[in-house]
Amino acid sequence: MTMHDRDIHFRPGAGSQRTSRASFTHAEARGPIIDQEGREIRPESLRDGFREFRFDFSTANPFGHLSREQRLKRLEAIAKLLDVAFILPGTKIRYGIDGIIGLIPVVGDLIASALSLWLVREARALGAPWHITARMLSNVAIQGVVGTIPLAGDAFDVLFRANMRNARLLRRWLERQPHQD
Repeated sequence: MTMHDRDIHFRPGAGSQRTSRASFTHAEARGPIIDQEGREIRPESLRDGFREFRFDFSTANPFGHLSREQRLKRLEAIAKLLDVAFILPGTKIRYGIDGIIGLIPVVGDLIASALSLWLVREARALGAPWHITARMLSNVAIQGVVGTIPLAGDAFDVLFRANMRNARLLRRWLERQPHQD
């Protein structure tokens, strides 16, 4: 199927260049504008120059509207990424980003420990008591200290999986608590 010149509408552009013009209107080409939640944005609000759009950086919290269960699932997903995301080819040994980062001497173990400490902080934000937090911190400390030993520490990081242990500790504690979302 070929297109004929009569099917293409031209309008003069800048200089000698010509641009093609579609046969549908601007509104048809654009369609509805949808926000991130799937709600349609009214065109009037766009014509007003985004006066309705306000963003307060001092109170911004992208995870503020998550339920307790959603926050726990996010924490578990990050723990899996850090500890068991990949499989060593030809074996059944699982490792994560924590094990890869830990291969960098000293700095890698510090970065991996910082990521693990963020998970402990999130657990505390979910309301974990001091004894759960203390056990989680001890897991991070053990992995951080032993992980600094060259080669043997890296193998220990892969096998110990402090982040998965911490996620499991938090999950068990939360399951014993009354539901409140």
